[in-house]
Amino acid sequence: MRYRRLWMAFLAVTLGSFFVLGYYGREIYRKAPPIPERVVTAGGKVLFTGQDIRDGQNVWQSMGGQEVGSIWGHGAYVAPDWTADWLHREATWLLDHWAKAEKARPYAELDSETQAVLRERLKKELRTNTYEPSTGSLSVSSLRAEAIHQVGTHYTALFGDDPALDGLRNAYAIRRNTLEDPERQRRMNAFFFWAAWATSTNRPGEQITYTSNWPPEELIENRPTGSMVVWSVASFVLLLAGIGAMVWYTARVNHQNALEGPHVLPESDPLFNLRPTPSMRATLKYFWVVAALIVVQVLLGAISAHYGVEGSGFYGIPLDRWLPYSVTRTWHTQLGIFWIATAWLATGLFIAPAVSGHEPRFQRLGVNFLFVCLLIIVVGSMAGQWLGISQKLGLETNFWFGHQGYEYVDLGRFWQIFLFVGLFVWLALMGRALWPAVARPSENRHLLGLFLISSLAIAAFYGAGLMWGRQTNLAIAEYWRWWVVHLWVEGFFEVFATVVIAFLFTRMGLLRVASATAAVLFSTVVFLTGGILGTFHHLYFSGTPTAVLALGATFSALEVVPLVLIGFEGYENLSLTWARPWVQEYKWPIFFFVSVAFWNLVGAGLFGFFINPPIALYYMQGLNTTAVHGHTALFGVYGMLGIGLMLFCLKGLDVGGVWNAGAVRFAFWAINIGLALMVLLSLLPIGLLQTWASVEHGMWYARSAEFLQTGLMAKLRWMRVVGDTVFALGILALGGFVLGLKMGWSTSREARKVDSRTA
Repeated sequence: MRYRRLWMAFLAVTLGSFFVLGYYGREIYRKAPPIPERVVTAGGKVLFTGQDIRDGQNVWQSMGGQEVGSIWGHGAYVAPDWTADWLHREATWLLDHWAKAEKARPYAELDSETQAVLRERLKKELRTNTYEPSTGSLSVSSLRAEAIHQVGTHYTALFGDDPALDGLRNAYAIRRNTLEDPERQRRMNAFFFWAAWATSTNRPGEQITYTSNWPPEELIENRPTGSMVVWSVASFVLLLAGIGAMVWYTARVNHQNALEGPHVLPESDPLFNLRPTPSMRATLKYFWVVAALIVVQVLLGAISAHYGVEGSGFYGIPLDRWLPYSVTRTWHTQLGIFWIATAWLATGLFIAPAVSGHEPRFQRLGVNFLFVCLLIIVVGSMAGQWLGISQKLGLETNFWFGHQGYEYVDLGRFWQIFLFVGLFVWLALMGRALWPAVARPSENRHLLGLFLISSLAIAAFYGAGLMWGRQTNLAIAEYWRWWVVHLWVEGFFEVFATVVIAFLFTRMGLLRVASATAAVLFSTVVFLTGGILGTFHHLYFSGTPTAVLALGATFSALEVVPLVLIGFEGYENLSLTWARPWVQEYKWPIFFFVSVAFWNLVGAGLFGFFINPPIALYYMQGLNTTAVHGHTALFGVYGMLGIGLMLFCLKGLDVGGVWNAGAVRFAFWAINIGLALMVLLSLLPIGLLQTWASVEHGMWYARSAEFLQTGLMAKLRWMRVVGDTVFALGILALGGFVLGLKMGWSTSREARKVDSRTA
């Protein structure tokens, strides 16, 4: 009965949440900022066509897209947010023009009363919506057309080879001749204008812009709306209420568990007699690749971070000639997704036969085939991205084989489809290995059911990345992109990982099956209650209806609720390492699970909620406060979990072996301490100072070279070297340890004599 209630809650939460998510997705399609068929002056001169804007979006994507600055706050942090930057440049040009024409002085030299009059004029010029749906035309004044031309000239020079802008390019980590083709430059300017237009123009019949008045820009009174403040306060209240309910429920469950009496742990290792099947042994190569990709990803991260201080090189080496910032950051973020996903997928392939005790025919062949496919996808997509950013591909070819320009889903559409098919191959391999266990009645059947559902969701929900086309409206593409980033990565992968850990601990006799099953089902329901609709908190200012802001604020607060008590999970996992002497053999995988609990609380919980309320994100979106959350949540939670699962499986492949744990001990502490130092010494202080600048002066200033290239900000960026170095040493130690398991130096000789099955 207890399980039945939990399953009914799971079904109700999932179906209800996706209904709401889909309904407002339809509203995003209806109310997305329109792309005009033409942008014309009052005299009838055509400045841009709708096709120019769409092609310009593809040009922006081809040079790296969200890996070079950001649009609507989404993207990289070294270069400006192009929408905030364009808007401010266009506004200041108009103000200066009027001031010089009427007062023969620049705007900054006028008295406050005259400035206020000009700002009102500017507000009317930019915030009045002149788009006519019946004709598809967007009208601008002749003077604004001149402002658009002047700002476009600046961008043409910036992305071209004007030597006068070398200093600015260096500050933005943009190499000369990023775009050599003048026609491509013109079209990208059209897209930048349209994206900035959406941030400054009121929605029809409303007094807020298409992006809900984002970015902060006092010149046109882009300010927080009342709904931002109200729903931010509501999110705090809901968070407190949710925490209270969670504490009450946890106390009730602990009382019930106490009545059942203490759980008696096995005296010896239940996995000692585990005999890995051929397909289980075939997963070993996956973990070698995982270790290699971690090392490469961290190296690329160090190079990308250094571009923030040197701009065009790496300690004097002109590296941007071959590997510009947009390439290294693309590979850095993509490899993070690849190695984490590979670790989790390999864990599933390892666990399935172990759970069922069944090795299907040709299972090893399937595991090996999938491995080859993953290698092709990794190498092929990275090569395509380099070719795309180097402008060696046409716009359509780039979309299919090069760089899509969307952070975390940068790989070309062909590689997306390839990976999508590969995930269903993985699902088939998992299903056929698990089916005997599913078919027979057992106390594990509820865990197995959730395991299969989460596996199906992993395969299916990546398909959301195929829902946009080459020239889909950016607001719609962002909606589907966050299905992948939030629901796929942060949602169902977490459910899958929770189930896998429960399987591991119950298989080892460390947890009761009944307790683990109830805990996993309950945590899944709680997480998805906030997690599915919490997707909207990424979309506050992405051209979405205002209802999205209310839903995102409400449910993203509920996402934090289960993380508040995550310390109990960490303590329970830690206490297991001293429960029996044999558990010490699994100490370091368990320690990585403990670190997952810590970073879940700190990275996903504290730093996540720090930026989630609408009023906070209004000023912080696109600043280094986002990077703080990204690093501590993505690597701190999912990365640590991937490493822990990898070590658990490696131990399962060598149960009788005794590890020389010095390297993995050093790796654990260096990785965790390095990640903390990286955040506390550099990313967080920079983000807080940027937030102050955003509140005081606007988003354009917080992301400008004028602010970011000050002496203090440069010192803070250099301070990241401390944490990065400690972190990198830990990663190298981890890679050396995994390599040592193959070469023999990570396992004692005595152990190899005892167990000839050492991997």
